[in-house]
Amino acid sequence: MKSYDEIIKDLQRKIYYPVYFLSGEESYYIDIISDYIEENVLSPEEKEFNLSVLYGRETDVQYIVDSCKRFPMMSNYQLVIVKEAQDVKDIENLEKYIENPLSSTILVVCYKYHKLDKRKTFAKLIEKKAVLFESAKVYDNQVPAWITAYVKEKGYTINQKAAMMMAEFLGADLSKIVNEVSKIIINFPRGAEISPEQVELNIGISKDFNVFELQKALGVKNIFKANQIIKYFAENEKENPIVKVIPILFLYFTKVLLYHNLKDKSPNNVASALSVNRMFIDDYATAAKNYNRQKLQDVFSFLREYDLRSKGVGNASTDSGELMKEMVYKILH
Repeated sequence: MKSYDEIIKDLQRKIYYPVYFLSGEESYYIDIISDYIEENVLSPEEKEFNLSVLYGRETDVQYIVDSCKRFPMMSNYQLVIVKEAQDVKDIENLEKYIENPLSSTILVVCYKYHKLDKRKTFAKLIEKKAVLFESAKVYDNQVPAWITAYVKEKGYTINQKAAMMMAEFLGADLSKIVNEVSKIIINFPRGAEISPEQVELNIGISKDFNVFELQKALGVKNIFKANQIIKYFAENEKENPIVKVIPILFLYFTKVLLYHNLKDKSPNNVASALSVNRMFIDDYATAAKNYNRQKLQDVFSFLREYDLRSKGVGNASTDSGELMKEMVYKILH
């Protein structure tokens, strides 16, 4: 199995292999590798006769194999890319071709959202005969660090709060994050820092009124700030729907409860157990002081209640903005 960096470096050196099997839960890196191969291995003239792009739902193993067994025309290679390969029926039947691939064909299999079962013969064969890449899922707590690293790779820096804002608003969708970062940096010279104000201006996230700031206000029981934020949410329901706010608050208070239950409250253990950056440990410690176990049970009850009411259960007319105000009032008092 090869890493993303190893594969890209080989490709840049024009070191090609007959079969690339790109798999994993995170599609972003699969697309980057596949796109790089499609754009760089063949010249524009060679692509006309030697590039085949197939889609999982529209093809089968026999057609893929037949395509791979053709010889290139006026080129050293022909390129066969199978996108959405997880939709190919009985893809394990590629075994015979992978055992003895045509050296003049480069087959790229994009098997998204899944990992291969390493216990099976098919996976063992790919590890032995092909370039296997597994794209691991990036978890929510890892996203701010990923954003910081990606921005640095592009020659810029990003303020920590700005990275947190983007992570909270965009989630773990790396492709979406990359698109939004591109929108920002296009307006600034290399070396510039992305600030919360730039995130607010270019992506439409308020630096002061977002779910991340609401969590902080609730954690320290800053009633004025929490009410300010929830009022903003009520006035901007489209950007801050209650169906998005409740799951984030539920996860936040779950981590506060988990903090209560930890015997070892050393920074490293807390960061690991809560899956949070060490810089936020004090926030959870403060929240745990303000919300004992009994109060947290009440909070979870409120969140469940307002989740149901937001979906129309036991609620005939109250709009979601008012529901959020009621919910936050009960959490704080």
